[in-house]
Amino acid sequence: MLEQLLIFTRGGLILWTCKELGNALKGSPIDTLIRSCLLEERSGAASYNYDAPGASYTLKWTFHNELGLVFVAVYQRILHLLYVDDLLALVRREFAEIYDPKRTVYNDFDETFRQLRMEAEARAEELKKSKQMVKPVNNVKKQGQAQKAGFDKGNKKREGSSAADDGDDDKGKGSKLENGHSNGNNFEIEESRMTAVVNGKENTSSNVSAFDVSKLQKRTKSGKKTDTVVNKGSKVDPKKKVTKKNRVWDDAPPETKLDFTDPVDGVGNENIEVVAAGQGESMMDMEEVISSDSEDEEDDDVQKDSKPEAKKKGWFSSMFQSIAGKANLEKEDLEPALKALKDRLMTKNVAEEIAEKLCESVAASLEGKKLASFTRVSSTVQAAMEEALLRILTPRRSIDILRDVHAAKEQRKPYVVVFVGVNGVGKSTNLAKVAYWLLQHNVSVMMAACDTFRSGAVEQLRTHARRLQIPIFEKGYEKDPAIVAKEAIQEATRNGSDVVLVDTAGRMQDNEPLMRALSKLIYLNNPDLVLFVGEALVGNDAVDQLSKFNQKLADLSTSSNPRLIDGILLTKFDTIDDKVGAALSMVYISGAPVMFVGCGQSYTDLKKLNVKSIVKTLLK
Repeated sequence: MLEQLLIFTRGGLILWTCKELGNALKGSPIDTLIRSCLLEERSGAASYNYDAPGASYTLKWTFHNELGLVFVAVYQRILHLLYVDDLLALVRREFAEIYDPKRTVYNDFDETFRQLRMEAEARAEELKKSKQMVKPVNNVKKQGQAQKAGFDKGNKKREGSSAADDGDDDKGKGSKLENGHSNGNNFEIEESRMTAVVNGKENTSSNVSAFDVSKLQKRTKSGKKTDTVVNKGSKVDPKKKVTKKNRVWDDAPPETKLDFTDPVDGVGNENIEVVAAGQGESMMDMEEVISSDSEDEEDDDVQKDSKPEAKKKGWFSSMFQSIAGKANLEKEDLEPALKALKDRLMTKNVAEEIAEKLCESVAASLEGKKLASFTRVSSTVQAAMEEALLRILTPRRSIDILRDVHAAKEQRKPYVVVFVGVNGVGKSTNLAKVAYWLLQHNVSVMMAACDTFRSGAVEQLRTHARRLQIPIFEKGYEKDPAIVAKEAIQEATRNGSDVVLVDTAGRMQDNEPLMRALSKLIYLNNPDLVLFVGEALVGNDAVDQLSKFNQKLADLSTSSNPRLIDGILLTKFDTIDDKVGAALSMVYISGAPVMFVGCGQSYTDLKKLNVKSIVKTLLK
């Protein structure tokens, strides 16, 4: 049964809702649809599933882009109503005829909706009956054909056995398999396999078509013998291994050992260089300047894209259309420009799945709109895509960590950040960069070495801690990282540290034991921020990493409300030139904002993501 049908404007004004249904929806499915689907450029999807305590809903929607209207239907997911799409199309058509921008109440639409609903339900019932009627007929036909085929093959069998005495070429039709049972289904295969005619005479000998096992055994035996002979002949007397000596040049200075590791004093402690917190300003506090060169290149690309369109149409028709404007944009008009945009996004390292969904969403938002005068389809599509990308990449909530740190400090508890991600992306290095940035803002930091899996991970973090002169909490290797993190937070509370940065082991998204350990760490310690550290070099794998990390954290958590990824730290951003698509792929698939961008090897090489710069780079 249909739970609710709602009509509202893109501005959020509710114009009409079905009073007949009037069922109180559990949770807020429509608000969630608007927030996490329509505003996030996922409107190209067919439906949206919403889970609430005690209910599971499916939501379907359609747009009237010319009037700026949204039509949403809500029903129980278990029902699988077939008439919802048809009903939404009928409601959209009828409501568009009576819509007036000055009206806000449409009580007279109740009777129209009742008729439309009955019509859609009747069509669905007819379609269901027709499908049920078609299935038995097909089954009867198939049974009749099978019986007929069986009779024909039986007749062929009898004919073949009676013709065996005459010596005709049809002898193979009545032949039996070696086990004495005839096989009607494989009759034609056996016929072609067992009958062979050479020079007009039938060859009935079995050894021509049969597989001779004895020959194979002889071949393998002979092969083994030859191999053994070769092996015996190829034996060489063992000699001492000759070590390569370094070449000595004339008048060369004596050889020195190339050891650049830090010297060790007599006690055994490494003399590590100390980095002062005020040595250099972190790039996080610097403003990035966007050059205007990309705008000129953008205009050139638009002109290039529009040349093929001008060739297809006549001069007068294209000129008249640019002056008068086209009536309504259709899907066929948008396809060439969207295909070019999709290819452009994929060349910028955007995952193919994400690029396709974005283009579908832009097409859904433009279909039916009237093209303005003196505007091209390509420029309209590009403007819509730019607006969509800005909306996706702009954070929906505050990402001011310093404010959150001070709020936690007032509550007399440390602000806990957990760094997670796959192997080799630079979690420990970028954790040290974040620590350096926090030190510049007079925030006391403590590191927690919870990577008890990888050899050298504790020593690496200890080196960073000594250089930055901040405390580190460590328990060595082969310990439970969740317990280590808990003890580190307790230690930070006693010492009065403002922030605890928790380093975790790198793990692939498919490694269930390690993902279970990470889920336990997050559940047990309830951190304030879970940062996913990902490479800017990844393409399609970004979708797999983020989606599976979130899925595993949700599935393996023992909490009814599991913690997922809160933010993203992109590393190696200085190595990708204009291939910035990983940022878009990660934000789109997870809904989490990019909070930090690593762009070098020193502690100061950490900056914020410039959304406008990324969007211009993606579209140029």
